[in-house]
Amino acid sequence: MPSASAPVSNFPVSAAKPACPLTLYSIVIPAHNEEESLPPTLRAIHEVMVREGIPHEIVVVDDGSRDRTWAVLQELRTTIPTLAPVQNLGLHGFGRAVICGLNNINGDACVIMMADASDSPEDAVKYWRILNEGYECAFGSRFIKGGRVIDYPRLKLFINRLANLIVRIGFNIPLNDTTNAFKAYRRNVIEGCRPYLSPHFNLTVEIPLKAIVRGYSWTVTPISWQNRKHGVPKLKISEMGSRYFFICAYVWLEKYFSRGDYQRK
Repeated sequence: MPSASAPVSNFPVSAAKPACPLTLYSIVIPAHNEEESLPPTLRAIHEVMVREGIPHEIVVVDDGSRDRTWAVLQELRTTIPTLAPVQNLGLHGFGRAVICGLNNINGDACVIMMADASDSPEDAVKYWRILNEGYECAFGSRFIKGGRVIDYPRLKLFINRLANLIVRIGFNIPLNDTTNAFKAYRRNVIEGCRPYLSPHFNLTVEIPLKAIVRGYSWTVTPISWQNRKHGVPKLKISEMGSRYFFICAYVWLEKYFSRGDYQRK
C-alpha cells in the first residue's frame, strides 16, 4: 500500500517543498436538500478533527435548499462550535456552491467534502498531513491499491472509469480519479487557479487540472468512498458530458498552447 505521499505510477509527480506549517483547515461542504445527511456527516468530521488535534472550520454552503437544511445547520452550531454555515444567495449549482464556500474560508488549507458522508474524515486527516509535508495539493484515488468503493452504482462506475481514462491520456498524468471532488489544497492553489468557470459538477475536474497544469506540487493517496444513506444523488449522468468536455478542453488548451502564461510565478 502506498504511503501518504507516494505517487500512483512511474509518471513524475512534483515533489514537496519546505513550506510554512498550516494553521487552519477549512472543510468546504456544499449542501442542497441535505437535512438528513448533515447531522451525522458533520458530527463525524468534527469528532475526528478534534481527536486528531487539527484546528479547523467547517464551512457548509446551503445552496438554495427547499427543506430544513439551513435550520438544521443553525441547530448543529450549538454542538459543533467550528461549524460556520453560509448561504449561497446567488445562482445555484454544485460548482457555484463550492466557490461560494471557498470565498468564505479563513484557513490556509482547505478540503472539499460531500454532505452525504461518502467521504471519510480519516482520509481528510491524511490530506492535512500531506499538505503539511509541503505539498500544495493532496489528491485521493479510490482506484489504486488501498483505495475502495462501497455500493457504487455500476453504470456510474463504468462512466467514471471511462471519463478518468480519457483525462489521464489527454493530460498525460498518473492521477486516475480526477473527477472526484474530495481533494485538498493549500490556499495559494485556490487563489492561483482563479477564475473558476464551472457552475456545476465540472468544477471537480477544473480545480485539480488547473493546479497540475499551472505547476503546483501534488501527490496521491488511496481513499475510500461509500454511497449515501439519505437523500438522493445530486450528480446526474447527463452532467458528465458536454460540461466536463468543455472544462477539460479549456484546461487542455491552456496546458499545450498558453506557453506558460498561467504558470505559477
